[in-house]
Amino acid sequence: QVQLVESGGGSVQAGGSLRLSCAASEYTYSYYCLAWFRQAPGQEREGVATIHSYGRTTYADSVKGRFTISQDTANRALYLQMNSLKPEDTAMYYCAALTGVSESYCNRFELYNYWGQGTQVSVSS
Repeated sequence: QVQLVESGGGSVQAGGSLRLSCAASEYTYSYYCLAWFRQAPGQEREGVATIHSYGRTTYADSVKGRFTISQDTANRALYLQMNSLKPEDTAMYYCAALTGVSESYCNRFELYNYWGQGTQVSVSS
């Protein structure tokens, strides 16, 4: 069982930056994937970035070069640094975890089994 809680969302102007945080409850898994998803009103959920417990990362093409996913295992925290924000980045952002898998499964978004409640990001022109 893993509980995830996001924070750090807010409203910024285009070109600005935000850092999202995701705090996790205690866990005993050695192998896992962590990910950030986002969902805008009327649109489907979109995978933004993933990171394996050993550090490998992947990014959606729409955010590559602007967003950075990272983790602090000692503090059980996940982060998403978002730079050069665009209005199309506006969405509810969720962190998620997929436990007990190798890094090759991190982009199998349908398999994620733990989810946070979401934090809103709004980017204005």
